[in-house]
Amino acid sequence: MLKLGVNIDHVATIREARYRGRGFGEPDPVTAALASEAAGAHGITAHLREDRRHIQDRDVWKLREVIRTRLNLEMANSREIADIAIRLKPDIVCLVPERRLEVTTEGGLDVVASEKALTETRRRMNEGGIEVSLFIAPDRDQVEAAARTGRSLSSCTRRLCRALC
Repeated sequence: MLKLGVNIDHVATIREARYRGRGFGEPDPVTAALASEAAGAHGITAHLREDRRHIQDRDVWKLREVIRTRLNLEMANSREIADIAIRLKPDIVCLVPERRLEVTTEGGLDVVASEKALTETRRRMNEGGIEVSLFIAPDRDQVEAAARTGRSLSSCTRRLCRALC
């Protein structure tokens, strides 16, 4: 069955462009998430960036409190954000690269170069009851390295590995 996941990041992008630093504003990404659920979305995705340029901490905590579908937290492989994820308990995290000048994620993780650190984060998340996926390029070396990071990667990553490896 096809499932719809809605990424609410750019709702927050607009809000932050208008109201940055005020702790309020519109449009509200949580309201967008609730509207998406009401319309039939199976999950909500939010990217808590290290620089907090879009989604804010208050957004992810409110999302965890109010949404009833799956919460997918996109995040860099940083200790600070991983610590938040462990406390937040999203249903799944998707580890993604972050570049300071990009508006949205533009490419995949370099799993080959970061395999040890990604494996450690995957382990921590799994021990906290959180599924993990990796945002990677469909490159054989990256897929093989992703597979080595652990047994509990998402089924999508495992299927891609079987297809390419």
